[in-house]
Amino acid sequence: MAVSNIKAVFQSDVQKVWKIVTDVKNYPIWRSDLIRTEILNEKQFVEYTKENYRTTFTITMLEPYKRWEFDMENGNIMGHWTGIFTQNGEQTEIDFTEAVTSKKFLQKPFIKSYLRKQQAQFVADLKKALSL
Repeated sequence: MAVSNIKAVFQSDVQKVWKIVTDVKNYPIWRSDLIRTEILNEKQFVEYTKENYRTTFTITMLEPYKRWEFDMENGNIMGHWTGIFTQNGEQTEIDFTEAVTSKKFLQKPFIKSYLRKQQAQFVADLKKALSL
């Protein structure tokens, strides 16, 4: 299992950061890696990459403005994501951790670097979205 963590601080209140991160239907507007999302029900959604590769997410915990967790799975990986949101004065700190197992033996050596790249892109896209 590969585990990757990223932390970032934004000059924004936690309500705004939370709304953008948890508003899955609007991901394609600000996330550079997705073409669309699909809401299956109140606990599940699907992301489609620009290559039309789908990943299904099942929300396992939602504590507004504090914590959001979900399980994720596609043809290559399965795992769990935890997002912690902390208001510090006029800033918000995010602390996102992914724990992922590769389903394909040959991809195992590359999974951690893939996760780091994905997390860095998410944070960069989020920073842009917060400045709009």
